[in-house]
Amino acid sequence: MISADGLEGDRSRAGKRAVTLIQQEHLAAIGSYLGQGPVAPVILRRNLVVSGINLAALKGREVLVGEAILRPTVICAPCSRMEEALGKGGYSAVRGHGGWCAEVVRPGWVRLGDVVQPAD
Repeated sequence: MISADGLEGDRSRAGKRAVTLIQQEHLAAIGSYLGQGPVAPVILRRNLVVSGINLAALKGREVLVGEAILRPTVICAPCSRMEEALGKGGYSAVRGHGGWCAEVVRPGWVRLGDVVQPAD
């Protein structure tokens, strides 16, 4: 369940960083930069993994994710823990591929396999 404050059970914060999303395709890119296979999404600590849609192109637009509507606001910049989690070069590999933060426009249920698409 995505509430107004973010994904239930997560330590999210309300506002423009309530939910974090990353594109599945970027997990492979990050791994490639590190000379390995796709990075496990749990390492990057993003709330939702989506595929087949360009999140950067949706900045500021409303996006339907299951029953919820989110609005991508800012990129999720990598933190210093990426070197620790992914090894040497981890921070640079994630830079520009770490996903997007989003604000909650309308709370709702999100389930595995739900369509992610522009709401407009």
